[in-house]
Amino acid sequence: MRVAIVGVSGAVGQEFLKVLNERNFPLDDLILFGSARSAGRQYKFKGMKFAVRELKHNDDFKGVDIVLASAGAGTSREFASTITRHGAVLIDNSSAFRMDEDVPLVVPEVNPEDCKNRPRNIIANPNCSTIVMIVAIKPIHELSPIKRIHAATYQATSGAGTAAMQEMEEQTRQVLAGIPVTIEKHKYQIAFNLIPHIDVFLDNDYTKEEMKMHHETRKMMHADIAVSATAVRVPVYRAHSEAIWVETEDELTVSRVREAMQQAPGLVVEDDPETFKYPMPLHAAGKDPVYVGRIRKDITNPKGIAFWCVGDQIRKGAALNAVQIAEYLIENKLL
Repeated sequence: MRVAIVGVSGAVGQEFLKVLNERNFPLDDLILFGSARSAGRQYKFKGMKFAVRELKHNDDFKGVDIVLASAGAGTSREFASTITRHGAVLIDNSSAFRMDEDVPLVVPEVNPEDCKNRPRNIIANPNCSTIVMIVAIKPIHELSPIKRIHAATYQATSGAGTAAMQEMEEQTRQVLAGIPVTIEKHKYQIAFNLIPHIDVFLDNDYTKEEMKMHHETRKMMHADIAVSATAVRVPVYRAHSEAIWVETEDELTVSRVREAMQQAPGLVVEDDPETFKYPMPLHAAGKDPVYVGRIRKDITNPKGIAFWCVGDQIRKGAALNAVQIAEYLIENKLL
């Protein structure tokens, strides 16, 4: 089993290495790719050093079985055919192919069987905020089909990259020191603030990030679910949080929903108001599951359920999900 990582020097690329190691992924050879700037850099994996190769249009992917990529949509589009032409399966973390009809969009806890139909040998990883939500709503949808979802996301600065995290740190120091704040990576000051704007605004006044949750959910659930989201950047290091309201075809009790969530793969229920037990990004950061709590009836709708969920967007929202897809391919002899 030969595995390649494209974009290994980035945050998700580094997380690929951690997840592969922690899960003892069954690989025999590891090949690392990056930009010309990253070429020659070395990274350790299982006690061995691996040098980064520059990503080029050549035959470097010949003999590779699985490619985990997180190098941006432009790079993925440019190099997809180079990566897959010798038979490698590209599991891509960018937005390049998510809504292409001939590319499956997969969360293994939700729709793993979609991996079987991949005519271009590409499987797309969904957007991180969609992954966190869809893992939580899947058990509800199995009880009764979901008709519509309202969501508000509270997304960590790490979702905007390392430089955005560093800007939050620097702005925090500046505010506490009483000096002018430097703003470069965010539209406004993020320290001690919330910014209700992630990605570009579209013609309908939703942002691209918000519409991803709508389109990607419908594709993966194979259902006509209406999703209306508001995406907010918050001054948190890591792990995205989401407030979710779902409306189902049939009325469900909270106890049935909670029981279904407790039995669902990849989901951990932390829900006890009496002891103030509920998920928080501080505790979810660096962990694999999606955590859910504050499960309750929507008092405005007898067929509505409200809840709060939190997940590490670099792990389950990116690297872990991709590795789980690779594991599914191996376990089901789909390579």
